[in-house]
Amino acid sequence: MTAEELYNRLKTIQPGAVLCTYSMEKCEQMLPLINEINELKKERDAVILAHSYVAPEIILGVADYDGDSFKLSQDATKVSARTIVFSAVRFMGETAKILNPTKDVLIPGPLTGCSLADSITGPEVKALREKYPGHTFVCYINTTADVKANCDVCVTSSNVMKIVSSLENDKIVFVPDGLMGQNLIDEMKKRGIDKEIVLHSGCCYVHETYDSELINFFRSQNPGLKVVSHPECHPGVALLSDYVGSTGQMVNYIKEQPEGTPFLLLTECGLNARMQYEFPQKTFIGSCSMCKYMKSNSLENILETLRHPEKAQHVELDEATRIAAKKCIDAMFYYASK
Repeated sequence: MTAEELYNRLKTIQPGAVLCTYSMEKCEQMLPLINEINELKKERDAVILAHSYVAPEIILGVADYDGDSFKLSQDATKVSARTIVFSAVRFMGETAKILNPTKDVLIPGPLTGCSLADSITGPEVKALREKYPGHTFVCYINTTADVKANCDVCVTSSNVMKIVSSLENDKIVFVPDGLMGQNLIDEMKKRGIDKEIVLHSGCCYVHETYDSELINFFRSQNPGLKVVSHPECHPGVALLSDYVGSTGQMVNYIKEQPEGTPFLLLTECGLNARMQYEFPQKTFIGSCSMCKYMKSNSLENILETLRHPEKAQHVELDEATRIAAKKCIDAMFYYASK
């Protein structure tokens, strides 16, 4: 790759943050890192999985697979390389290890947590099971392996409605995202589906900041605006949105809209950057809210991970937890395919 090729990929990205604006000079500075990473991948028999929320230069410069949590969990099962460098957060690396246990899974970023995943633990799920016997326990994929190991089925933002509505049991405990859970309850009521759903109080600190006033302001300034939000946002935001869906579903919705349509994306601004690259003839305006955990991934720490894998953060799971968590994820694949 040359600096000019890299610049041509990145130059359209202007989501509003200095972190994600690109000049030819900046691309020339990044290029040696990118080229060394791509060479080391071959030497180390490694691939890089990158979530859509990490910096654009990672996705467009070094990633072998990119996408949302569900897509990357599927990609993890297909990897033939010996090592997976997961440019995201720890719970995603754990999912890769659960599904492909023979691989060495490395996490490059220094901030590997997640405000949502860290809002509940395995022991807390066990306590809830005692409180709500006879309930089916559904966990969002944004959870630790220990939480998945104590739940019955896992869901993503793209398949939560399909899976929960198809469960035989009408008594559900949904963890950990209370906002997504309330959006699920509201949507099920609209569709005439009656289930008793107990919610936890976790949330994503990025998505919970968006509110209805923000939407009303941008609509007043931009005629024809399409507001696209993630189901981790407040129900009031979902109500005012033109479309609510997972990262992958947002991309498909945007793809289907005519050129020139202005969009306000209410999610982590990494997707905003990706959309500006993929759809340069469409207009993306407004909010840029960054996840400190995802943005702690960088070319520098990916390179350091590949240079010195012995010093990197390796994802390790005890086999009992892995098997129990895999059963939960396999249940998701089963219900999602029905």
